[in-house]
Amino acid sequence: MFEKLFKLKEHKTDARTEILAGVTTFMTMAYILAVNPNIFSAAGMDRTAVLLATCIASFIGTLCMAIFANLPFALSAGMGLNAYFAYTVVIGNGYTWQTALMAVLVEGVVFIILSFTGIREAIFNCIPMPLKKAVSVGIGLFICFIGLQNAGLAVDSSTLVSLVSFKESFHTSGICALLAVIGTLAMAVLYIRKVPGSIFIGIVGTWVLGIICELTGLYVPGEGYNSLIPSFSMTDFSKLGDTVGQCFRADFSNVGIFGFIVVCFSFLFVDLFDTIGTLIGVSSKADMLDEDGKLPGIRAALMADSVATTAGAMLGTSTTTTFVESAAGVGAGGRTGLTSLTTAILFLLSTLLAPLFIAIPSFATAPALILVGFLMFSSITEIKFTADSYTSSIPAYLCIIGMPLFYSISEGISLGIISYVVINLFCGKRKSINPLLYVLAVLFVLKYVFL
Repeated sequence: MFEKLFKLKEHKTDARTEILAGVTTFMTMAYILAVNPNIFSAAGMDRTAVLLATCIASFIGTLCMAIFANLPFALSAGMGLNAYFAYTVVIGNGYTWQTALMAVLVEGVVFIILSFTGIREAIFNCIPMPLKKAVSVGIGLFICFIGLQNAGLAVDSSTLVSLVSFKESFHTSGICALLAVIGTLAMAVLYIRKVPGSIFIGIVGTWVLGIICELTGLYVPGEGYNSLIPSFSMTDFSKLGDTVGQCFRADFSNVGIFGFIVVCFSFLFVDLFDTIGTLIGVSSKADMLDEDGKLPGIRAALMADSVATTAGAMLGTSTTTTFVESAAGVGAGGRTGLTSLTTAILFLLSTLLAPLFIAIPSFATAPALILVGFLMFSSITEIKFTADSYTSSIPAYLCIIGMPLFYSISEGISLGIISYVVINLFCGKRKSINPLLYVLAVLFVLKYVFL
């Protein structure tokens, strides 16, 4: 059945590898089940309701990705977009969370229209191959940086970021950071020795080490540091009624039409290029792009993203988008929709045992992000940095550094596209600029001016 549906032999993979890759992807994404309710509770939304909405929307979007696109990508509530929803739109601008959900719903409907017309696919295809490779490299650095932060290794300092002090608060942040280092090294050794499921084994092994540390007193749960031992209590499903359909109760009495449009456009703009960037980066690393740099099944993938966002808004969560952590599953060998189907099922099951999955600590999944970041960074060797290729390599360089330094995939793409158009235009290489790139460059510039 799996062979007929997902064409495993054609993609040179097998069911065991795909299922393990799907589990790996879920493990690296499970933090969203803990983070999203916390963020949305600041906007006045019920934590359990948000958790259930996130799980179900993730299931719907990832299932669509599996069945219709046959790609190993998973979807969930986008980090950054959820913070924008709660802290900027609701708390900062004074919108009700119901109105904010309506803005997300409008964005999802617009995305569905754009996906049907092929505009999103055209944007994907117009990006030059050097920039596509740069996106892969940039995402590698970006998710590595996320991993270092999740591990507690990279912390705020007078120099913006520095290495954590292991001695300070050793029984909380110190031991977590140390376990992340041990997990990263162990995972690297397993991967180099080609142990099947090395990334998944590394995540579980690091978590188990954490549990042992808690049982022996080396790790002491406290403020901001939860117990690593999972509980097995059930979830109150009736809470979902607090958010389902609430987007249709939006209150526009204190919201100007222009302001609402700006909010919708902000959601749409960031989601568009975060999704495209993730698809480019992960598929490029997995050798899924054809000789023209196009991704087979891209339209179905973008449609899955659109449907997930629309469903998520009606359920009660912010923009549901393709997760960069999908790279972890690809790194573990995932190549087909069976990987994403596995992840989708785990998201659905997590509604039953949410406390169990929430117990997965971020320092245990951090080594996977760090290692996969390295695997994606290796694409940098496919970018030419010789003098005759500076018109493409300099934009690629700006694209790469923009993602981790500005903490945004879309900002890196923005820098890459604007610089590519400007440099090639003034260096007499107009023929190498796709007409759609001019439009994108202008839109990016307008975004910086007005948003």
